[in-house]
Order: sequence, then C-alpha cells, then structure tokens
Amino acid sequence: MKVTATDMATPVKASKGTFSVIADLVKARLTSLVLLTTLVGFYLGNQGPANFPLLFAVMLGTGLLAAGAATLNQYLERDFDKLMPRTQDRPIPAGHMSADATLVFGGILSIIGLVELAIFVNLLTAMLGALTIALYLFVYTPLKRVTSLNTIIGAVPGALPPLMGWTAARGSIDMAGWSLFAILFFWQLPHFLAIAWMYRDEYGKAGYVMLPNVDPTGARTGRQALSHTLGLLPVSLCPAVFGVTGGLYFVGAAIMTLVFIGCAFSFTRHLDRVSARRLFFCSIIYLPLLLGLMVFDKIT
Repeated sequence: MKVTATDMATPVKASKGTFSVIADLVKARLTSLVLLTTLVGFYLGNQGPANFPLLFAVMLGTGLLAAGAATLNQYLERDFDKLMPRTQDRPIPAGHMSADATLVFGGILSIIGLVELAIFVNLLTAMLGALTIALYLFVYTPLKRVTSLNTIIGAVPGALPPLMGWTAARGSIDMAGWSLFAILFFWQLPHFLAIAWMYRDEYGKAGYVMLPNVDPTGARTGRQALSHTLGLLPVSLCPAVFGVTGGLYFVGAAIMTLVFIGCAFSFTRHLDRVSARRLFFCSIIYLPLLLGLMVFDKIT
C-alpha cells in the first residue's frame, strides 16, 4: 500500500476545505468532549500548584489518541457509512479522502499519542489510553453489527478520558477517580439511546444492531434510558462524598440529575422523536454544567 502526500490532502471536493475534511475525520466535536473531560479529570486530580507542562502533555496525547481512534473508526465503518444519510458526508464515503490515507493518518495519530503519553505523562495513563482505543476499535465497533449490548460496552472507552486526566495528575487510581469514570459511563447510555431511537431506521438499514432496532415497542429502550439515568444520581454525588468537591456541587448535581431523570421518564412515557430529542438535548446540557460545577466547587 503506497500513500503519498497528495493522497492525504486530496481528493477534497471543491465544496469542502481541507480543514473541514480533517475536522470531520477526527470527529472534532467528539474529540473536544474527550479533551474537556480529560481536562476536568486532571484539574480535579491535581494537588498543589498547577503543573502546566504535564497538563499540556496529557491533553496533547489524549487529543491525538481521540483523533486517531475517530479516524480509524471511520476507516473500519467506511462501507456502512455510505448507507446512512447522517454519515454519507463523512470523508471516505463522500470521496474527500481515500481509505488507505485514512488508515495511515489514523494509525500515525494513535501511535504518536500513545508514545507521547508514555514518555511525557506516565505509563498508567498510556495504558488507559491503549485500553480506550483497543476497546473502541476492536470490541465496540464490530459489536455494533452483532449485539445491542454494544452501547453498554462502548460506554467503557467513552468513560476513560477523565480517568486518564486523573491518573496523569496523581499517577494512581482511587475511588474518587473511578467516580469520574462512573459519571461518564452512566451519562453516555441515555445520551446514546436517545440518538439510536431518533435514527433507528437509518441504523437498521445500515445493519447496525442498536437496542431500538430489536425493541419494536420501545419498552426496553425506555427502561434502560431511565434506569441508567437513575444510576447516574448516586454516582454524580460521589465527588462530594469522596471530598473532591463541596456541598454546592452536591446540591447542584442532585438537582441537575433529577431534571435529567425527568427527561428520561418523559421519554419512557411517550417514546416519540420529540421526547427523544428532549432527552438528547438534556444530556448535552447536563454534562458540561455538571463538569463546570465540579471545577467551580473543587475543595482539594
């Protein structure tokens, strides 16, 4: 397989610039979320004066890993992305970038990210990064066409970035660090189930086995969305319980999570696109507000 510099930059359609193509390839919004959660994990885990070189190192390595994983995911799913309207404009199916170039680009980003974390951060954080990319690419991605349990499995690599930030700051994992992982884990499930419900027809036509595609009535989808949001309530309070944040966070997290639960309950009652969109938007508002409150009320 021979890949030239021209392959990497072209074939970009005139309607889309190179920057936009790369942003789509690395899933810029998803990578930004990964970086945000990593940053919060580092800030909460940091003790003493801020270590900006270490912060830069973990953000750079994690960002490269996230971008590489997103790129390789699109390489693996290139044939299926053509079948869904919401993914047909991704770089490979839209003809903006060749599959070979995507594979090389994603591989380079991932390797550099892992090496950078191992050298400039610590081996534990690098190992968590390797676990993240392995689970995402080689477990979650293929399971999307096999079992609806893929959503639960995929929530594991999605929840590791804040733990990577924590281990970068402290060099170890404790219960407070795991609580950040648990928050991201439980948050993802209603978030993804809302998306899967809204796009269940597209997922079905593309051959993805999402829960709404094997749950015609939506009863199981609704129950899981609600149960995992309920599970989020106790874990969202753990940063305060473990002494990372104070009472303001405890009260605020409880109120926000109850609102989130209310949206999930509404979804279970109606099981329509309106309630699914409400749950989705509630989820994307909830997470940054919760993380911001953690940062604001940090006490250690």
